[in-house]
Amino acid sequence: MYERSQVETIDERMREFDNPLLQVVVGPRQTGKSTMISQALGRQKIESLYVSADDPIEPTVSWLRTEWQQARNMTRGNTRPVLLVIDEIQKVKSWPNAVKSLWDEDRRTGSKLKVFLSGSSSLLLHRGLEDSLMGRFELIRSPHWSYGECRDAFGYSLDDYLYYGGYPGAARFAGDERRWASYIRDSVIEPTISQDVLALEDVRKPALMRAVFRLGALYSGQELSYNKMLGQLQDAGNTTTLAHYLELLDKAGMIAALSKYHAKELERRKSSPRLMVYNTALMCAPSDKGRDRLMGDSDLRGHVVESAVGAFLLARAPEEGFEVRWWRDGNDEVDFVLQKGSALAAIEVKGGGEARQSGMARFLERHPEARRIIVGGSAAGSHGLEEFLLGEVELFW
Repeated sequence: MYERSQVETIDERMREFDNPLLQVVVGPRQTGKSTMISQALGRQKIESLYVSADDPIEPTVSWLRTEWQQARNMTRGNTRPVLLVIDEIQKVKSWPNAVKSLWDEDRRTGSKLKVFLSGSSSLLLHRGLEDSLMGRFELIRSPHWSYGECRDAFGYSLDDYLYYGGYPGAARFAGDERRWASYIRDSVIEPTISQDVLALEDVRKPALMRAVFRLGALYSGQELSYNKMLGQLQDAGNTTTLAHYLELLDKAGMIAALSKYHAKELERRKSSPRLMVYNTALMCAPSDKGRDRLMGDSDLRGHVVESAVGAFLLARAPEEGFEVRWWRDGNDEVDFVLQKGSALAAIEVKGGGEARQSGMARFLERHPEARRIIVGGSAAGSHGLEEFLLGEVELFW
């Protein structure tokens, strides 16, 4: 079975018994978190207890405390180390305070219990971690699968990856577009919205939330002002509601609303967002155009290519510590602007064979310190799309 690089990280953390911090495997739904944990557990020689909040009909804090105590008992009075893995932790109501209490108690007693938490909703996990467990955990991120991973694990071609995206569970249906699209809609999109987003937040208009997702998927790779969104959505309320719903979809690993690059924070907040899917499957599966048209029409393919580049950057950004934005001044536009401290990179994506650099020259006049990166096209010094998606292009000087 294919192993992602994160398995090595999980394995190393499982062996760090001098590190008392909670280990939290976090990432979007259907990215293989449970599989990675199982693979890392298979390498261990010490006792372990794996439980999932999916098992009981209604997982409660009482259930959580019972399982935690069982793992404590396995240490035989703290004479030997034990691994405790709790999967789908977010399904336990009020789990953050319960985990905080149990973890603090273990620290007082010098317990040799090493605890890993995992869940299918980064939205739920982040809320619990930020509210109750600050300073008590480390994150191990499970991003959407890259082109290189899908090529090595499933034999994807570049066009396969552009269309089918990076959900490993859907790879078995590659070649059967109707069945693949149904899987993405029924096993990824709807559960993420209904079980992750709506289960956490007081979303007063669930239908609007779904409509915002569909709009984001349709316009991925494009700028869309909040006023234009309001004009295309029924019962949309106001721009504050739309911005909040987009923020929830962003935290759930579905749609990002990229802000415009500007030196002043206020100007960034006032800018129209550029919508971007975290996985091209999220824009291709709901589409009625099919693979041949999406890949064969130069304009449509261009949007998919740009979204694939954006998704690749969004997956790398949290781990590597940079921000992803875009830039426009009048008719001059740069697809992506990356900022890491004082370092800048400007990325222009060419979905076809044109050599024009759009707003790159103007941006570099204002920011000569930025690294210029052209992906695709025939311009001198440009990088191939496959080369870029394989991570073979340095992003910063």
